[in-house]
Amino acid sequence: MSISTTGVLPRVRKRAVGPPRKKWRPDLRRWISPVVLVAAWQIASATGVLPPDKLSSPWTVVQAGVESARSGELGDAFAVSLGRVGAGFAIGAVAGVVLGIVAGLSRWGEVLVDPPVQMLRTLPFLGLIPLFILWFGIGEETKIVLVALGVAFPLYLNVHSGIRGADPNLVEASRALGFSRAERLAHVVIPGALPQALVGLRQSLGIAWLALIVGETVNADAGVGYLINNAREFLRTDVVVVGLVLYALLGLVTDALVRLLERKVLRWRTR
Repeated sequence: MSISTTGVLPRVRKRAVGPPRKKWRPDLRRWISPVVLVAAWQIASATGVLPPDKLSSPWTVVQAGVESARSGELGDAFAVSLGRVGAGFAIGAVAGVVLGIVAGLSRWGEVLVDPPVQMLRTLPFLGLIPLFILWFGIGEETKIVLVALGVAFPLYLNVHSGIRGADPNLVEASRALGFSRAERLAHVVIPGALPQALVGLRQSLGIAWLALIVGETVNADAGVGYLINNAREFLRTDVVVVGLVLYALLGLVTDALVRLLERKVLRWRTR
């Protein structure tokens, strides 16, 4: 007696072919070298090879950080520095992206915008501090402008290069399909420029914290830089290291946020 399979086979669904999606897991091997360095630092401090007046031990730094956090001093400094970076980043990001788009999409825009931007980019913007002090004084404006300059140039270069590097075959194909200029920008040029623009965003955030460190050494009365300068005058190397570690953590956190944004926005990439 044979069993008929009529009406059964069509119900069988085909499973998607392809490798299973891998879950993201942190690579713990990346922690090996930092842990070894901190252990060597602690051993050098405990044996007297590294005197405390030159550099405090990691345990002393941790205690100083906890003490500063409990007193509220560290939180206040963090809030002030974050506000300065936020304001400077907003100004610099808008300027860099707008100028990059104008220079990347238009020949006249490139002719008129790119030369002065390249001239300003070659100047050491940290060397402009005396001029900024004359223009804006020693208040918040100087620090915010320094951060904005540090942010604008990497974003400009990457946005401009990303737009100019759009695949000409895709652009020509979209034109042949009857896409309007706005549609070509939305579906071909901008998606193609996004990876490089996000690289520029990561670079800009790194330079923003560097510019803030320098800016907060210019007669600041609040912020992480002020905390470091104040500790230096009292030879508190533990508090100095706490401030530097806070800068580093802020840089790592912002970079991680951009990398998360890359994974969300650039899901179409195969790797």
